Amino acid sequence: MKTVLVIEDEPEMRRNIARLLKLEGYDAVSAEDGRAGLDAIRKRRPDLILCDVMMPGMDGHEVLRTLRADPSLHSIPFIFLTAKGEKSDQRGGMNLGADDYLTKPVENDDLIEAVAARLQRAEQTARAEFAPDFSSSQPLEQLGLSPREAEVLLWAAQGKTNPEIATILGISEETVKKHMKEILSTLGVETRTAASLRAMEILQKGG
Repeated sequence: MKTVLVIEDEPEMRRNIARLLKLEGYDAVSAEDGRAGLDAIRKRRPDLILCDVMMPGMDGHEVLRTLRADPSLHSIPFIFLTAKGEKSDQRGGMNLGADDYLTKPVENDDLIEAVAARLQRAEQTARAEFAPDFSSSQPLEQLGLSPREAEVLLWAAQGKTNPEIATILGISEETVKKHMKEILSTLGVETRTAASLRAMEILQKGG
């Protein structure tokens, strides 16, 4: 049974999410704030973490920052749950290494689907020697991307920022942003991290 930790300061929301996870067959563990969440992570080492962003004391960004700095815990899949839907807030979470970002109120089916998808990818990565071939962007065109969009995604999947991609490809940062927006739309994902995962799956298969 997979263990999912829910870090949420709103009691009713925390109980509802935990109840839903239990109904889906997960071992749901709850924490009421960031510090309690970190204690639970270290004690239980969950298979996945669902964490609110805006919490008193230690917020979700600080929880994730602490997690990613710990070699023994940094690989645990991490999904932000928050009522804030601003793009800048999402970028902040993604830049810290979040795996996904769900805006509350989130539909039950969407939450369960996101949890299942992240757990499946974590298992696949653990089973296989994950070594994507970044030598060419051409295989990414099979995702429905233009050659230039495929190039942008190739570099994004390697962790390059928009300014770095602009410099590498000799285009403006604004153009990179436009391409990334089209990439997310074409792939049907909300985040840069999700798009990068799709890219690495293709590149791992060798196109």
